[in-house]
Amino acid sequence: MRAFSKLMAVVAIAMGVGHGQFDVLAQFGKKGGGLAGTGKATPAEKIKVAKDFKVELLYTVPRASQGSWVNICTLPEGQLLVSDQGGAGLFRITPPAIGGSAADTKVEKLPAQISGAQGLLWAFESLYVVTNGGGKGAGGRPNGLYRIKASEPGGPLDDVQQLRTFNGGGEHGPHAVMLSPDGKSLFCVCGNDTRLMSPLDGSYLPKLWGDDLLFPFVAEFGRVALPAGHIYQVDPDGKNWRLWSAGYRNEYDAAFNRHGDLFTFDSDMEWDHNTPWYRPTRVCMASSGSDFGFRNGSNNSPPRYPDNLPAICDIGPGSPTGVAYGYGAKFPAKYQEAFFVCDWSYGRLFAVHLTPDGSAYKAQAEEFATGAPLALTDLIVNPADGALYFLVGGRNTQSALYRMTYTGKESTAPSKGDNTNAEARAERRRLEAFHGKIDAKAVDTAWPYLSHPDRYLRFAARVAIEHQPVKEWQDRALSEASPIASIHALLALARAAAKDSDVKSRAQAALDRVDWSKLDDAQRSDLLRVYTVLFSRQGKPDETGRTRFLKSFEGRYPTKNYEVNADLCQLLVYLEAPTVVEKTLPLMAKAPAQEEQMEYAKTLRNLKTGWTPAQRKEYFEWFPKAANYKGGQRFQAYINEIKQNAVATLSDEEKASLQPILAVKKAAPEVAFKPRPIVKQWTVAELAPVVEKGLTGRDFDRGRLLFGEAKCFSCHRYDNEGGALGPDLTVVSGRYSPRDFLEKILTPSKAISDQYVATVFILKDGRTVIGRVVNLQGDNMSVQTDMLSPSALTSVNVNNVESSRLSDVSPMPTGLLDSLREDEVLDLLAYALSRGNRKHEMFQISKK
Repeated sequence: MRAFSKLMAVVAIAMGVGHGQFDVLAQFGKKGGGLAGTGKATPAEKIKVAKDFKVELLYTVPRASQGSWVNICTLPEGQLLVSDQGGAGLFRITPPAIGGSAADTKVEKLPAQISGAQGLLWAFESLYVVTNGGGKGAGGRPNGLYRIKASEPGGPLDDVQQLRTFNGGGEHGPHAVMLSPDGKSLFCVCGNDTRLMSPLDGSYLPKLWGDDLLFPFVAEFGRVALPAGHIYQVDPDGKNWRLWSAGYRNEYDAAFNRHGDLFTFDSDMEWDHNTPWYRPTRVCMASSGSDFGFRNGSNNSPPRYPDNLPAICDIGPGSPTGVAYGYGAKFPAKYQEAFFVCDWSYGRLFAVHLTPDGSAYKAQAEEFATGAPLALTDLIVNPADGALYFLVGGRNTQSALYRMTYTGKESTAPSKGDNTNAEARAERRRLEAFHGKIDAKAVDTAWPYLSHPDRYLRFAARVAIEHQPVKEWQDRALSEASPIASIHALLALARAAAKDSDVKSRAQAALDRVDWSKLDDAQRSDLLRVYTVLFSRQGKPDETGRTRFLKSFEGRYPTKNYEVNADLCQLLVYLEAPTVVEKTLPLMAKAPAQEEQMEYAKTLRNLKTGWTPAQRKEYFEWFPKAANYKGGQRFQAYINEIKQNAVATLSDEEKASLQPILAVKKAAPEVAFKPRPIVKQWTVAELAPVVEKGLTGRDFDRGRLLFGEAKCFSCHRYDNEGGALGPDLTVVSGRYSPRDFLEKILTPSKAISDQYVATVFILKDGRTVIGRVVNLQGDNMSVQTDMLSPSALTSVNVNNVESSRLSDVSPMPTGLLDSLREDEVLDLLAYALSRGNRKHEMFQISKK
């Protein structure tokens, strides 16, 4: 048991698989061992925090009597209120004065009979509570929104009133509640296992949600009810519920910034790692009427689709929990303005720094505090003392309350914020004022914004128009001359119009008039998305429309842009273009990332006609190769489903002729990954002077190809594709100079992020196992020992461990560039530093 306790100090930071809220250490909590049984919280001095900040451990929660705390709010007198995830109830905390003793922390149980609270808010002289305990524990109440008051003036909070029940629960059930910026209403957050509120009193989203698929989606484990993951605006009495934003997997909490914009931290779907539809945990601006596109399996909407909104900031694998703005903290201005987000599974607290960008924002995440273990559940700034308080716990693990204060010399005077782009935000709100209602002024006001370069203004304008009767703007959409406005007006029409052959043919004719040659890649993707939505809702075009589309687009495929190719491929397969197979198979063969290959394979699986025997053979030879590819828990199940769907399109004769290939389950590794010969062992001293002269005239496409051949895509996410085991490299140019980035590649162990450090386990039999813990079952840990082969796991029994320590060797392999020539290294670096922009100056020919 002693060895087990030692190990748990490194498990949380080493976890390599993102999970839903509070489920990573569930096995230990259930057994009463490990973290749940130690009775010891991580000491404050073991928590790594930003410079000049101090962390205090105020209170270690006695699990047997007070449970495991997951939610926190402030009370008017400067006290705190916390809730246990199980049946222990609510507790009022009186913290010691800053500089006082942690022993003076006072904890009192409230008399209110309520349990399983995952949302707490003091407002309107009441305590609002969102329960998500399935009716278990004190009170035995169903999941819902409750209001608790004192039955007598000045008395304790003991009068519990049920305002509304939720249809759903569990770790993706109902979560947070917060006050609106104007102080007049509430906002409630629910994960994707909570069904849409019924009756729904209104919706800022047009009630037009749908799958919008041309083909069946790939997903073995069921279906998500639309629209998944909701945020509601609610009146103080809990009677009027209006849908504000949707399309999340499991956003656990949300907070408003000083400009009145709502932000949330949404979870990923860890089973989908390394698939083309995987999306990492992400910070989203939950604007009025917004949809963030989570569906299920391969039906997730890519961030590029114009009918949903992208993240403000991608974080990576993890388990999002509580969030809060730093307003009111006695911190330097930078951190007062930060959006703090908790990651439970990796034990990380991020400070997300947002800056105005058009009518929305751009952001950069800073790893503000980390610990091992540090299963962060919630946090809040207490305006009474200007400190940030945070909880750890959840899933019956050891819980504790911490306080963070600033001890440096920078000014902590209240910040005023950045009011840049105030007019752009005001424009967006003028458009959002039309959401959820019919207004005669809406169409004329919103229409000019359909061609605006600001994506959030275009989105708000289209939503405003979709709320208006279609007959009032249909003809205007069909006759719009501006190509960009036409694309977004026709998207609205494709979504809003009833199924009608005349609308379908007229809308396609209007789309066909858009000049492809004058569009950039993003606009081309938007155009193709409108065709997809139109055909999915209105049905296939007639033969005249099909012929016209193929005549226009078959010759444009393929382009140099993968995302445009992916969209074109779907439409060409859907319309059974004669040349789509012969053009797609070469793209699939040379694609550097397994996600891109999988995207083409997924689409081609639906095509029944136009194959030659040689093409069928080449296509099915990909599946044994793909059996070597790595991904999330369901990755190989997805590959198998794609194969099964493709086999179903074969005739009996074709199945017989292809049987020798279909019977092969897995190719030899050397077939899947062709090795390159070693050129030389590159050093920073050799390459840095060349890089520092400047990267110009580089080859974007070769850089992307080499990014795959050097196995960068295997571990790192880049430009919405690639693995999730290492950090996202899309924004590497904002963090490192070319020389620094080169140094990170060639000498990965020089500085290792806490997030990716491996653990060294010394076993009692003398063996050593080095890697990251990715799964737990009873007394056994599965340790990932090779980042390039995530499924190559070594089982380690905690009772056989003599000692453990964090490794000083990076899990990233060395020598990844040794098979590249100097000019290839430069192309690879240019691609990595370009953020996926083929028009970057590094790819332009120098005029000197």
